[in-house]
Amino acid sequence: MHSFETARMAASKLISNRRRELHWLKARPAAPAQAVERTPGESPVEDLGKIVACARCESYVTTSAARIAMDGRHEHRFVNPHGLLFRIGCFSAAAGCLPVGEISTFWSWFPGFAWQVDLCGSCGEHLGWLFSNPSNTFHGLIIEKIIELDEDG
Repeated sequence: MHSFETARMAASKLISNRRRELHWLKARPAAPAQAVERTPGESPVEDLGKIVACARCESYVTTSAARIAMDGRHEHRFVNPHGLLFRIGCFSAAAGCLPVGEISTFWSWFPGFAWQVDLCGSCGEHLGWLFSNPSNTFHGLIIEKIIELDEDG
């Protein structure tokens, strides 16, 4: 089986499992008060955020809870060597992405990080880049290529 098809099938299973997990976590009863200290109004369920999906096929990519700041900001604007402008958001994880191609340090938008193209694991749409160095890895996802899904999917 082609590796892209294998990745697409794995991403599809991940989406289904992730949606079930989110609904289960939100529906489960709170732990007894003596087991966990909470402030008034605090949710008993960890905030997993909204599902962030590929805008093309609506497959799971990550969650809004995985948003992070790099160089002090979540969102950045960069121009590549061909003059194309990209607006990206930084995420600590993106299980629905499939990194492909060579790892490169050429024209890296984040000094000290190498990059690799990130595709949607379901449809193959270019969603952004995986940035990595020996101590850190994150995903820079193209804002126009991702959407947040409602809880109902």
